[in-house]
Amino acid sequence: MLAEHGADARILAGGQSLMPVLNLRLANPAVLVDINPVAEMAGISVDQSTVRIGALTRYRDIQDSPIIRQHLGLIADALPFVAHAAIRNRGTIGGSLATADPAAEMPACCLALDARMILESTRGQRTVPADGFFRSTFETALEPDELLTKIEFPIAGPDWRHAFAEFSRRHGDFAIVGAAARARLNARRFADIRVVMFGVADRPLRIDAAEKALLSAANLKEGIAAAQATLAKALEPPSDNQTSSEARLHLARVLLGRALAQFDDAVD
Repeated sequence: MLAEHGADARILAGGQSLMPVLNLRLANPAVLVDINPVAEMAGISVDQSTVRIGALTRYRDIQDSPIIRQHLGLIADALPFVAHAAIRNRGTIGGSLATADPAAEMPACCLALDARMILESTRGQRTVPADGFFRSTFETALEPDELLTKIEFPIAGPDWRHAFAEFSRRHGDFAIVGAAARARLNARRFADIRVVMFGVADRPLRIDAAEKALLSAANLKEGIAAAQATLAKALEPPSDNQTSSEARLHLARVLLGRALAQFDDAVD
């Protein structure tokens, strides 16, 4: 169907992003392709090195999965912030990633976890890393005839920790600003770290300057302060009807500090 209709077709999975867009007449696709009957696209599996989540897997099933709690704690901690229970019952992880809302939690988590997107079409299959998948607001590496079928997450070692923080006007709303991170610590210093901010640009951003500041700091406290200081140059947040650029930058500093402080708690 996608090969035949291309850009004139839209995928219907959970429908939690698509249906409001259709109701507001912001999109008028000629064809809706309902993939809900494709059972092979749902489910969670794990082997020695990789967790695989089918793109059609509902948020609720991910939230209830012992595999996710054991191996992908960042996603487990972020999921309660995703919308509301009724939406999590129907919404799918693939739908969120393919929509690529810059304020959504799952794209940021995938970037922090070095996820790989598996894309398929009648031309074959290809793998796109998370840092190459999200291109701009509502824009991804998906071609019109491609379908996101699963997401692969490499399993980190037992010495890795994670942290998540976000701010929204009401619980369940899209985040105004959020931070997702995972790190490996050695003697109260960061030995390796991924820092991702979302809601501050047209896509989730990995903040390289903050990571370098954390890795070079003598201890956690100094590293957190240094990482917060990098955001003024690393970010140019947009202003919108929710808040100003200046307020969003302030929130980014606060939330990054709160997220990174969770690593301090983890080693106490």
